Amino acid sequence: MKHYLSVAAVCLLMAACNTGKTTQTIGLDLANLDTTALPGTDFYQYACGGWMKNHPLTAEYSQYGSFTILAEENRKQMQGLIEELAAGQHEAGSIAQKVGDLYKIAMDTVKLNTEGIAPIKAELEEIAALKDKKDIYALLGSLERRGITGYLGTGVGADAKNSTMNAVYTSQAGLSMGERDYYLAEDEATTKIREAFKEHVVKMYQLAGFDEATAQKGCDIVMDVETRLAKSFRSMVELRDPQANYNKMTLDELKKQYATFNWDAYLTNLGLKNVQEIIVGQPEALAEAAKILDTMPADQQVIYLQWKLIDRAASFLSDEIVEQNFDFYGRTMSGAQEMQPRWKRAVGTVSGVLGEAVGQMYVEKYFPAAAKERMTTLVKNLQTALGERIQNLEWMGDSTKAKALEKLAAFRVKIGYPDKWKDYSTLEIKDDSYYANIERATIWASDENMAKAGTPVDRDEWHMTPQTVNAYYNPTTNEICFPAGILQPPFFDMNADDAFNYGAIGVVIGHEMTHGFDDQGRQYDKEGNLTDWWTAEDAERFNKRAQVMVNFFDSIQVAPGVHANGKQTLGENIADYGGLQVAYQAFKKATAQNPLPVVDGLTPEQRFFLAYAGVWANNIRPEFVLYLTKMDVHSLGEWRVNGALPQIDAWYEAFNITEKDPMYLPKEERVAIW
Repeated sequence: MKHYLSVAAVCLLMAACNTGKTTQTIGLDLANLDTTALPGTDFYQYACGGWMKNHPLTAEYSQYGSFTILAEENRKQMQGLIEELAAGQHEAGSIAQKVGDLYKIAMDTVKLNTEGIAPIKAELEEIAALKDKKDIYALLGSLERRGITGYLGTGVGADAKNSTMNAVYTSQAGLSMGERDYYLAEDEATTKIREAFKEHVVKMYQLAGFDEATAQKGCDIVMDVETRLAKSFRSMVELRDPQANYNKMTLDELKKQYATFNWDAYLTNLGLKNVQEIIVGQPEALAEAAKILDTMPADQQVIYLQWKLIDRAASFLSDEIVEQNFDFYGRTMSGAQEMQPRWKRAVGTVSGVLGEAVGQMYVEKYFPAAAKERMTTLVKNLQTALGERIQNLEWMGDSTKAKALEKLAAFRVKIGYPDKWKDYSTLEIKDDSYYANIERATIWASDENMAKAGTPVDRDEWHMTPQTVNAYYNPTTNEICFPAGILQPPFFDMNADDAFNYGAIGVVIGHEMTHGFDDQGRQYDKEGNLTDWWTAEDAERFNKRAQVMVNFFDSIQVAPGVHANGKQTLGENIADYGGLQVAYQAFKKATAQNPLPVVDGLTPEQRFFLAYAGVWANNIRPEFVLYLTKMDVHSLGEWRVNGALPQIDAWYEAFNITEKDPMYLPKEERVAIW
């Protein structure tokens, strides 16, 4: 339920946190514009066309946007920190030893290629030893603890209806291609991907040492299991209903409803003991998983679970296996033409496994205290603006307004880095194999998560590392978080004026705040509990207004014959809309006493909207357009501009957009929520 910005969204978060003083620059590079395009015809092309022309896609990327520049700079900064440790000798068990040794292991292609499939050989044999189906439940729990997920997923998080305590959740999981439509849809593009997946599975089995006949049999079993699971899965839209995905049961009730599933063996081997209650996310998917586990012969279960191991381990084995894995998931599904260089992948691994250890080093070197102070000030300004907008809503009643304002005032704001760093002393990094280290790290993280079951929620815990180039809103803690990684050049511009700052980072702060009041977030109260605090009349009015947004985005054609999904992207679209409204109001208030001048023929209001649009500058491959449309709850970058701005009255005024312009929407057809 956490609302993360998509990777592309991070660019919004980099702009300067100006304190209100006007400086000499506007923060915009006018070369990024395409002045041959008309703002009212295609604002995205007008604002970003020059950038797109000057930043063509390279073979490494499925998409490349202005945010990618920041991500690359961030990665180079981490590379310098990590390689410095990798070059020295350090005390065994120290953070320096763990960071340095894991990076060296990830970079050692000679060792990886010599080992081949050896790092997972023992586990393939462990799975093959399964002879009796009654033993599969213990194995399933043990494998999931290692990150090898089949049939269902289990984890611990805040109880959505008792947000101060952690609870155990199960959820639909196990699809190798990630989304059910890849198994069920019959359009030409999806069918081609599905056929390519079958070829990929056969090749991976063979690379893992299986003969051709077994590999083909394995492919048939994988498709059978995962297609059956896909048919039982809820859609991306259905997963957006937090009430429907909250089904708490006692363990006795669970055992009665899913009687063939050996819960005791599964939970014990997953590291969960004395569990009294479990929140089932999607009962239909769990029922199908239990049915497959109960009816499928043991030898077929073996082959399927061996696939899940191969698929999980593929990125950490020999070049031949890594290349085949990339060929399907990277080239076929996403459209990328070349893998990232090994050093980038290695930096990503170290930053993921030892995230806060790397983050602590990163913050010390690259995150000035002044940035945190300025962010705090800007957040307060946006919070005030959102409060004013809520108070002035004509469609919301007084009792709902009062509770909305209470929720806004209760927002927890996290900026930069956590006050307490994670302790990695019990995580062991050894010179055995790359995959063995990944598996130990996965077990370590799983055990840490499972140990939280039945304990109070730590509201000071961070759900992103400081070096992450992203941000989030978490409804169960009612918090917004902006990691340090987003506050650096090229978007953290201390010399830019307020038009730029409020148009870029101001909008994203407003975006994250609005998530607390989007179609999902509005269902949680100020304490983070999933409870209805709206009057029936206000809820009906909200849903009616949100449907306007759904209908608008449903009408957008993102590729020939392919439309955007207005329901799937509703929360993010509402947040973009709210962010623009709130940031613009805060911007006008901040500059009311000292209006900004017209610069290079652009008014401050025009520069505000150009700053917003410019950070979405992006080139993207056709394959990735289809992938994101299926998988992502965010609209594509182009439509976070051309879909969002026609809803904003101030945009029409800034660029003199009239009914003669193609992007014009009549006032009565525009979204009007926050």
